[in-house]
Amino acid sequence: MKHRTGDLLWTPSEERKANSNLAAFMKWLAAKRNLRFADYEELWRWSADEIEVFWQAIWDYCEILSSKPARCVLLSRKMPGAKWFPGARLNYAENLMRNESRVRAGGTAILHMTETAPLAGISWEDLGNKVRIVATQLRSLGVAPGDRVAAYLPNIPEAVIAMLATASIGAIWASCSPDFGTRGVLDRLTQLDPKVLFAVDGYRYGGKDFDRRHELAAIIEALPSLERVIYLPFHDKSASLPKAILFDELLDHALIPANEFVFEQVPFDHPLWILFSSGTTGLPKPIIHGHGGILLEMTKLVNFHMDMHPGERMFFFTTTGWMMWNFLISAMLTGVVPVLYDGNPAYPEADILWKMVEESGASFFGASPTFVDIMVKEGIVPRQRYDMSSLRAVMPAGSPVSAECTAWFYENVKRDLWVATGSGGTDVCSGLVGGVPTLPVYAGEIQARSLGVAAAAFNEHGESVVDEMGELVVTAPMPSMPVGFWNDADGERYRDAYFREFPGVWRHGDFFKVNSRGGCFVLGRSDSVLNRHGVRIGTAEIYRTLALLPEIDDALIVNLDLPGGRFFMPLFVKMAAGLTLTSEIEKKICVTLRNEYSPRHVPDKIYQVESIPATLTGKKMEVPVRKILMGIPVEKTANPSAMRDPKALEYFVRFAEEQKDYSL
Repeated sequence: MKHRTGDLLWTPSEERKANSNLAAFMKWLAAKRNLRFADYEELWRWSADEIEVFWQAIWDYCEILSSKPARCVLLSRKMPGAKWFPGARLNYAENLMRNESRVRAGGTAILHMTETAPLAGISWEDLGNKVRIVATQLRSLGVAPGDRVAAYLPNIPEAVIAMLATASIGAIWASCSPDFGTRGVLDRLTQLDPKVLFAVDGYRYGGKDFDRRHELAAIIEALPSLERVIYLPFHDKSASLPKAILFDELLDHALIPANEFVFEQVPFDHPLWILFSSGTTGLPKPIIHGHGGILLEMTKLVNFHMDMHPGERMFFFTTTGWMMWNFLISAMLTGVVPVLYDGNPAYPEADILWKMVEESGASFFGASPTFVDIMVKEGIVPRQRYDMSSLRAVMPAGSPVSAECTAWFYENVKRDLWVATGSGGTDVCSGLVGGVPTLPVYAGEIQARSLGVAAAAFNEHGESVVDEMGELVVTAPMPSMPVGFWNDADGERYRDAYFREFPGVWRHGDFFKVNSRGGCFVLGRSDSVLNRHGVRIGTAEIYRTLALLPEIDDALIVNLDLPGGRFFMPLFVKMAAGLTLTSEIEKKICVTLRNEYSPRHVPDKIYQVESIPATLTGKKMEVPVRKILMGIPVEKTANPSAMRDPKALEYFVRFAEEQKDYSL
């Protein structure tokens, strides 16, 4: 059955609405604050307008643990520079780890699985013991509040333990997945001068073992700030590394009772972790998020936009290099059990993740539209193969979600299912728009703007529009907006990233539309950043690598969001004088990008061109090229008089006409 955008696919039952966390919160607001709302739209508008009252209500309702109260909620609404809950002292990890005392003995904290190990669990007691030991040992190694602790780890429990231990002592966490090449890791970590590195020397993916000993040695050598390496051997447990301590040795110390461990009390905006989001120029942006902002935002998100309850299991396929990992672990703030998977999501069979849903009893499942596309190609109908009775909701995210993608879940997974499509980003480490458990689900549509998020679509004049595509903006501050960027003392890089186009208003970098009923559509990047399966890649990373190849004179890369959640990322190269693009050169380009950065950096196809479009000042015209390839007339995308070579766009106009569906 063909589905159109806006088709009604699901309506929650009255019982489901009444039992939702959102309904409970609205009852609490009526009883404790004398605030009553007729529907979600009214509630959202209040939360976006009265942000001080709303976030204080979240603090109180969710019983945020702090050792000192705040003087007020918000000193000023000015962006950038809004300062939340000044005077408060708290700790993200303490708020998360208090669940150890809230669950029954032996209660599960984490479920985990790899390609080689079956599903297993870690209890809250075991997790708490290991976090306290690692935290204490980090302190004994001289790690102090504000020091950076980095990781080169897969999605395994040790990564969670290391992150929580780091946060508990006020140090700052940053991580890269081991599928990142040496250059990709160093582009990030050399900006931070980390004192300690948690690292593996290899991993398994798709049934193959990947040896990272060479990469790890190069990373350690290039980080002179490192004083210790906490080593998890994958290949050779007898191998020695400079400055290294085995992770097992770090844990080989006496248990520390929970009531004897002291969590470092830090200000609300004290750095919790640094996430990296690639821009179009320079090194990846090191985005600092604070303890309090993440604590409040994630507690709100998991409670009200995911409707998760303590003890329920949540899965989202991710690596430690993507903000969704931080998001998944932060679900533990509410007592939710994250399900970790390390490996290929389609190995040994394409339905492995649905098998894991059955085995783990997951009630919430996160997937990308690309994953759904794999299911369609493989002809997999999960409800015919596995017991889906535990599953209540799925969240497609990472790229625009089509009507067909939304409908696929109802036709193939479960009829009574809440498809809570979401969209946000690394920048706020949360969702800006997403699911609402009390609202219907319409095909291809995100249900609503999230509570406390004053999101709007701005036209080119900075005016809010409805039923028109515009720029996704946020007009009032959010607690999880970045504290700033690392090594950006005057805040210039931070201001330029989000506030240059609309001063005082956050510009997110996505095309966006809101319809008259409040439904939302995120329609792909409005800038030249490459959105690759939900992970943002900077074009600068591609160009820096290609500059190492003497065969390439110049290049331009774009990523196209296609119907059905598909992507197409072509690379256009101008060859050095006298050279022609060959299969050998194509292979060299792909291998170099994969080794230096990651498989996501590898283009889908490579094309030779005579000239790369650029402005008179030398800026590559990535955005105009992407618009032309998506069918927008050239006269609406570029000003030829401002170009070095106005004829350079002619190739791309012909290309767009000849490659209308961009079939791979």
